[in-house]
Amino acid sequence: MMNDPSQIVVELIFGRWRSQILYAGVKLGIFDALSGASRTSSDIAEALHLDPALTYRLLRALASLGLLHEDTQRSFALTTCGAYLRTDHPQTLHGVALLEEGPEHYAAWKHLCAILRDGQQDGFVREFGQPLFVRAMEEPEYGAVFDTAMSSYANSLTPMVLEALAPYDFSSITHVCDVGGGHGHLLCSLLTQHPALHGTVYELASVTADPARLWAPKMGLGERCVYVAGDMFREVPEADAYLLKSILHDWSDAECVQILTNMYRAAPTHARAFVAEFVVPGPDTPHFAKLFDIHMMCVLTGRERTEEEYAALFHEAGWHYVRTRYPASQLLGVIEAVKA
Repeated sequence: MMNDPSQIVVELIFGRWRSQILYAGVKLGIFDALSGASRTSSDIAEALHLDPALTYRLLRALASLGLLHEDTQRSFALTTCGAYLRTDHPQTLHGVALLEEGPEHYAAWKHLCAILRDGQQDGFVREFGQPLFVRAMEEPEYGAVFDTAMSSYANSLTPMVLEALAPYDFSSITHVCDVGGGHGHLLCSLLTQHPALHGTVYELASVTADPARLWAPKMGLGERCVYVAGDMFREVPEADAYLLKSILHDWSDAECVQILTNMYRAAPTHARAFVAEFVVPGPDTPHFAKLFDIHMMCVLTGRERTEEEYAALFHEAGWHYVRTRYPASQLLGVIEAVKA
């Protein structure tokens, strides 16, 4: 029984078995091989050039995880959950699975104990001799997986950010700059909701180099949303309001203050800043942010922070903390500050 404390611990001990089984299914193309109709395990194995007997055992395990459905004829079909692991799903998590359970991030986590002993985080540098973002630029295969994963996961968070911001009155704002805004999914979604707004996606040139991946033209917002290349650690464009989603958690406190200071210098008086992150709740409250924080410890210099810690970063950069807004799920928060 799952309320047995020892069984709960056992489930935690073997938790990585589940994620590695899922990873193998994604990596081998199992989920993409299954469309609307069910297929036998032998048919799937033949299509993917896999061993039939071993493939059945993997499919059976994936079904045990609720990602596939198995019938009595050893035929398999996708479940609603499994469909999210297809590359063509509108909210696909295919890339996220490849990244987080892939060899690079798997290797970085093995340094966790050493990180805790000597007080120096970033197992990625320990393992590969270079920071994650550098490797993503220099290693095309890893970079492609990283970019795909970040885009799909970031897009999945957009509805929660918009929900948190739904009560906000944007009537006094005309220009929003999304700092580190990727391909512009969040900003374009916000502009769609508020027709009076114009926006700038501020990103590295390498991120926005492929026009086919940019959301503004896809959403008919080419005249209201522009893409500007630059480095947030050097400068940011002037705007009435700034968005930063899943940006500050990547960086140390000093690096965050540098980004926020650059925004403060560029911003006019009364400008607003909205930082969307997984906000760490109080003691004894289970939350994804507390787990993600350990991932940050293993792969970057950043961390997940409490509401008070984000307010302190704002204060050090000159901003005045206003409030934090949450969607119903409470998974993330949008921390608001103003330049007084």
